[in-house]
Amino acid sequence: VYRAWEKPFPKLPEGALPHWELAKKYDVFDLELGTKITGSGFPLFRGKGARLQRALINFFLDEARDAGFEEIVPPLMVNEDSARATGQLPDKEGQMYHAEKDNLYLIPTAEVPITNIFRDVILNEKDFPVKLCGYTPCFRREAGSYGAHVRGLNRVHQFDKVEIVLLSHPERSYKFLDEMVDHVSGLLEKLGLPYRILRLCGGDLGFTSALTFDFEVYSLAQERWLEVSSVSNFETYQSNRMKLRYRGQDKKTKLAHTLNGSALALARIIAAILENYQTPEGIQIPEVLRPYTGFDTLD
Repeated sequence: VYRAWEKPFPKLPEGALPHWELAKKYDVFDLELGTKITGSGFPLFRGKGARLQRALINFFLDEARDAGFEEIVPPLMVNEDSARATGQLPDKEGQMYHAEKDNLYLIPTAEVPITNIFRDVILNEKDFPVKLCGYTPCFRREAGSYGAHVRGLNRVHQFDKVEIVLLSHPERSYKFLDEMVDHVSGLLEKLGLPYRILRLCGGDLGFTSALTFDFEVYSLAQERWLEVSSVSNFETYQSNRMKLRYRGQDKKTKLAHTLNGSALALARIIAAILENYQTPEGIQIPEVLRPYTGFDTLD
């Protein structure tokens, strides 16, 4: 554990419910309707639940903008070259939805289309850092996921996420990694959700990443930690695959460093808010979200 929530965990009322039961009680989202329309793992949000979802997206985007990230609205499908450039192919091919006739892939994260803006691009050293963010739905097959630990929103095939992407001079990328970790920490602090940060050891790292920090929030009703973000420095792995370079003061071209992180993934954040903010009268909305939702209780 790299860093952890230092305040006391909130106490839940007697008879506290997990988020999938709260969703039924307060009509927040409907898994059965999603299954009817599409299949399992595709929740349908409605009413105040839909407004809570939109509030989180806008809050995360506003926070990213205030931190200097330019907002991008990217395509939700990418071609094979883009998926290979960021390392999704061939490593995660079985986890991506593939439209075979057009040979296009539904994105598992906005990292893929946003980073590929700079495929085959030569930047100038003075352009750094390049800071971009984007909200997108994300699609993951999550094949082989079964059991109680994946109930409700714990693991779904479609979820919303705000992603932050940063391109850096190699000498400063770890400084920016620390800033991105602090940014995500700040979001969780403002939401009042107990969290911890894990620094992944070499054996747990994806082959694309040089260093990754995972963020987990604590689900009080489930009594377990839920991963809500990964923040990674890929150093030159992606830039080498996509030929993302910069021209230094010596006029020579060199590989840039790429970084990205979830800021944040919504499904498990909503699960944690429902569970951790439940009261006998309803779900209290975190104070920072109330200007976005227009209501302070989900009942």
